Amino acid sequence: MEKWLVAAKRADFDKWARDFHISPVTARILRNRGLTDEEQIDMFLHGTLKDCHSPWLLKDMEKAVQALLEAAAGGTAIRVIGDYDVDGICSSYILTKGLQILGAKVDTAIPHRVHDGYGLNEHLIRLAKQDGVQMIVTCDNGIAAAPQIKLAKELGIQVIVTDHHEVPFLQEDGRKKELLPQALAVVDPKREECVYPFSGICGAVVAYKLMKALSERVDSEALLDAMEEFLEFAALATVCDVMELKDENRILVKEGLKRMRQTRNPGLRALIEVNGILPQKLSAYHLGFVVGPCLNATGRLDTAKRALELLQSKEKTEAMSAARELKELNDSRKNLTLKGVEEAERYIEERGIHKDKVMVIYLPKVHESLAGIIAGRIREKYYRPVFLLTRGEEGVKGSGRSIEAYHMYDAMTEVKKLFTKFGGHKLAAGFSMREEDIEPLRQALNEKSGLGEEDLIPRVHIDVPMPLAYADEALAEQLELLEPFGVGNPKPLFAQKDLIFLSGYKMGENKTCARYRVKTPEGKSFPLVFFGDLLQFDSFLEEKYGPGAKEALYCGNASLSVSVAYQLGINVYRGKKEMQFIMQHYC
Repeated sequence: MEKWLVAAKRADFDKWARDFHISPVTARILRNRGLTDEEQIDMFLHGTLKDCHSPWLLKDMEKAVQALLEAAAGGTAIRVIGDYDVDGICSSYILTKGLQILGAKVDTAIPHRVHDGYGLNEHLIRLAKQDGVQMIVTCDNGIAAAPQIKLAKELGIQVIVTDHHEVPFLQEDGRKKELLPQALAVVDPKREECVYPFSGICGAVVAYKLMKALSERVDSEALLDAMEEFLEFAALATVCDVMELKDENRILVKEGLKRMRQTRNPGLRALIEVNGILPQKLSAYHLGFVVGPCLNATGRLDTAKRALELLQSKEKTEAMSAARELKELNDSRKNLTLKGVEEAERYIEERGIHKDKVMVIYLPKVHESLAGIIAGRIREKYYRPVFLLTRGEEGVKGSGRSIEAYHMYDAMTEVKKLFTKFGGHKLAAGFSMREEDIEPLRQALNEKSGLGEEDLIPRVHIDVPMPLAYADEALAEQLELLEPFGVGNPKPLFAQKDLIFLSGYKMGENKTCARYRVKTPEGKSFPLVFFGDLLQFDSFLEEKYGPGAKEALYCGNASLSVSVAYQLGINVYRGKKEMQFIMQHYC
């Protein structure tokens, strides 16, 4: 069951339409994205890199820049320590190459998901000491590593933290008290004292901002040139780390995609090619669902160092070989994920935990690297916060994926005694714990969830109720101005009640999508395509209209009234442009 909500935000849409030469429909969509004045609209539609925030607004940026310049000049042995996901890999690439350009003595270490776990640990610190490292620069991690950074300090290693995760805290007298690591500099937009205007940036953007600050402080044409490439990886990580495409994130992704379509990075170019993506058609969708998963697969099933090595490739032959390997790994990951999802669904049904407001699922034999993906799939199906646990080398490890009404990191902080280690955001988290604490965790999270029944009903946000007949090619083309689409800036959703489904046929090699002929209440006929779950739609028709409804539809003699939420686009086939209505929801 879904709850359809029609946006009802007010503004002078006709004035916005005149001032910005857009349709009143587009003006309504802009208001639905939280824009309230003309300055915001202008930045949304026409913003450039010059409109992005100054890196110097990030707390401790001056300290980090000064320390790195001194380290580069003094020949200090620096080690960049990242993470094994796309954000960590891209952050590591940006920092390592940027510091190399500045003449620093630098290498990179990316934790192994199984042997090291997330972020800094004692093993990595001691290994750095053994290798003669004098300074560690973290990226996409470190904010929750106070004990490890204390050890580094005791061993004579300086640490600079660059991160974007939530700052650990204690509750004292009803107030949050931040627990910051004792580092030379802690650059994290989530810090309470940080005045950076937009805290929703990923780790790679923090790294990009650090390099931007360095490029403004030193006279280096090579670093300025590299900033163009670094922008590509900041954009890639922003999409893959599911950051909201608002404020400067939207500009960074938009501009990054422009450069990626003609990227000079052999590894990225090879990854685009082996996946059969036309560079000029590259979109945020491809980053999040094709390119990103290939990079992620190495950290899940092998070592993320392979992904970093791909991005650092110099020759096309070397890059193509590595890109093919990554694609094969990702294909393997897809199969393992499918099996894991099926196992999780069996676990839920057998134990009856589908009634839990917070799902805690323990699958000891599932590869720990797949926990986050499986948790995400289960969250989508059941619309509940999900904690997916597996058996690691030392105890139990897991990942969580949440819904809008549930702040996962805050909820975990309330029961932190049950974790040996944890960290994350509002919507996602990673953790380690003892096996005997799994059931106490399930009980505690459900007791403290604070979730009501309304919170557990998926919401479908309709931008504009609009009959299919009102849409035209000009509006469809205008909606492209709102790209890139993603979290925080979804593709516009329209709706029309009581469309009459007359006929349909299934398409695709495996018949997993369909094209229908529908008629509006006014009697006009339109094509409507659907790429969702056909079995579920068929079941909906049978439940609503009785046995034989779906047969009648696919035989072409149906008359079934269905209300539809749809997206609008333009399909180009063999040089011919056609308006396309894409069904997303139905009731």
